[in-house]
Amino acid sequence: MEPHSNESLNRRHFTKKLAGGLGAFALTTSTIGLGALDACAQASGEKLGIALVGLGNYATNQLAPALQETKNCYLAGIVTGTPEKAEKWKSKYNIPDKNIYNYDNFDDIKDNPDIDIVYVVLPNSMHMEYSIRAAKAGKHVISEKPMATNLADAEKMVRDIKKTGKNLYIGYRLHYEPYNLEAARIGTEGDFGKVKVFEGSFGFKIGDPTQWRLNKELAGGGPLMDVGIYVIQAARYCTGEEPIAITAQEYKTDQVKFAQVDETIFWQMEFPSGAVANCSTTYASNIQRLFLSCENGYVDLSPVYGYGGIGGKTHKKTLELPAVNQQALHMDGIAYSLIHADYR
Repeated sequence: MEPHSNESLNRRHFTKKLAGGLGAFALTTSTIGLGALDACAQASGEKLGIALVGLGNYATNQLAPALQETKNCYLAGIVTGTPEKAEKWKSKYNIPDKNIYNYDNFDDIKDNPDIDIVYVVLPNSMHMEYSIRAAKAGKHVISEKPMATNLADAEKMVRDIKKTGKNLYIGYRLHYEPYNLEAARIGTEGDFGKVKVFEGSFGFKIGDPTQWRLNKELAGGGPLMDVGIYVIQAARYCTGEEPIAITAQEYKTDQVKFAQVDETIFWQMEFPSGAVANCSTTYASNIQRLFLSCENGYVDLSPVYGYGGIGGKTHKKTLELPAVNQQALHMDGIAYSLIHADYR
C-alpha cells in the first residue's frame, strides 16, 4: 500500500480546531449509568412525536422499528421524496396523510402539533440544511452523525439552531449502550488505574460503488466521516478527555472505487493526561475493536460498535451486560430530557 498523506497537526492548531468543532459536546457518558438508562426507558405519561426525514436503510431498518419499542416518543411523521415509500410507510405504521411531507413542502411541518422532534437521516452534506430548517419550523432536532461535513457547517448549525430556542442532538447511539458505558466508567473512574493506551478500530467492506458514501459531495469524506467517528468518540469517553495532538495517514489500494473519498485511515491521538490512542477506520475490511489499557488492567470489547452482539472482557472477568435496543434508548433518552427539563 502506498500512503496517500501523512499530516501532523501541532498542538495549538489542533486544540483551536477541536474547541470549535467539539466544544459543545460534554463528556458525560460515564455518569449516565445503567440506572439512568432504565429511567430514560420508562414511560413518562407523555409521548413526543418524531418525524423521520429520509427513509433510507437506517431509518427503515433501525429507527422505525425502534420507535415501536420506545416509551417516551413515537413515529409521528415522515419526510420523503419517493411517493411509493410514503404509501408503504403510511400503511405499515398507520401514519396519517397530514403527517407525511416531501422536500417541497417540508417547511409546512411548522404547523403540525403532532411533531415535536425532527430526526434528519439524510446523506451527510444535507444535515445542516434540514436541521436548521426543522429548528426554524419550531421543532427540536436530531441530526444523524456526522453532524456536518466540515467545521463551518457544524458551527452554523449550532449558532442558527440556538437562535430558535430549540435543542440540537446528534444521533450517537452508543452513549446508551451498556458495554461502551462500562468501558467509559472504568476508564474515567480509574478502576484499573490511569488510562495509558487506547486502541480502536471500526471498518467494513463497502459494496455498491455507486452509493452516496463514496460520493464526496454527499458524504464529505470516507470511512472516518462514517464509522471512524465511533472510534474517536470511544477514545474521548474512555479517557474523559479531549485530544491535544493528532497524526494521521491515509492509504488506498483501489484508486478507482475510492477516487473521491478515503479508503483506510490510521491515526494517533495524544491526551492531556499522557494517554495515547492508536486508531483505524476503513471501507476495505470488517473490523470492530475497543481496547483500553490501564496501569493495572484492561478492557477488551469486540465487536463493540454495531447494533447488537456486543461483548467483551476485562483482565478479571468476562463482561455480561444486557443487550439493548440502542436506537430506542437513544430516542427515549432525548424525549425524556425534553419532557423532564430538569433531568441531567
